Amino acid sequence: MSIRDKIYAGDHDSTAPFKFSEKVVRVFPDMIERSVPGYRLLLDLTPQMVARAVQPGTRIYDLGCSLGAATLAARRAVQVDDVDIIAVDNSPDMVTRCREIIAADNSRVPVEVIEADCCQIPIDKASVVMMYFTLQFIPADQRDKLIQRIAEGLQPGGVLLLAEKLAFEPDPTQHWLDTHHHDFKRTQGYSDLEIARKRQALENVLVPETRDMHHARLSQAGFTQVIDWFQCLNFAAIAAVKGER
Repeated sequence: MSIRDKIYAGDHDSTAPFKFSEKVVRVFPDMIERSVPGYRLLLDLTPQMVARAVQPGTRIYDLGCSLGAATLAARRAVQVDDVDIIAVDNSPDMVTRCREIIAADNSRVPVEVIEADCCQIPIDKASVVMMYFTLQFIPADQRDKLIQRIAEGLQPGGVLLLAEKLAFEPDPTQHWLDTHHHDFKRTQGYSDLEIARKRQALENVLVPETRDMHHARLSQAGFTQVIDWFQCLNFAAIAAVKGER
């Protein structure tokens, strides 16, 4: 059972920017499930996406793997030979705990958990790349180059599974979705103070983009199909396919 997230309750330095510290790692499973509507369903659907896309003799990458939830979902979907998974995160505390979780999982598919910057890790012989709520934390001026490298590292027929918090235009749409997202968090037990504090901590740390911006970047990188396959409030997932096998 995961530890309850109370980071933004009680005494808290409201001026500190959000970071994936040891304190966050301890409560992360509870934090993300109570903060991201549809997160559990997104993970439940991931094996279907992976099973269709993974090719023999290739790699699966999980960029920004946190504690390996998507890695495990993908690992259990692999039914072809000679596939390994590279899970990458730049938080030392996340990587340490992720390695323990992966080691406790019973699967024949090898997984290597690497502490590294997603923007620096080589992408090679990939048939699936997953980025679940990762791109939004990467500096905006580095995003185009990262997506381009992913596209170049994918095999024909390979798929990038991208999940992000989206920004919306016009402003009334953004306000409507923000209001309902905050209502969702209240139903999960977060107080108004916790919601406000976390929102302040994430300002200029988590920077969402519009769906059109994501589509344009993916198309520019050479993906031949860009498919919106999931959305719950302002959180969405896109599949980007590289050509055909």
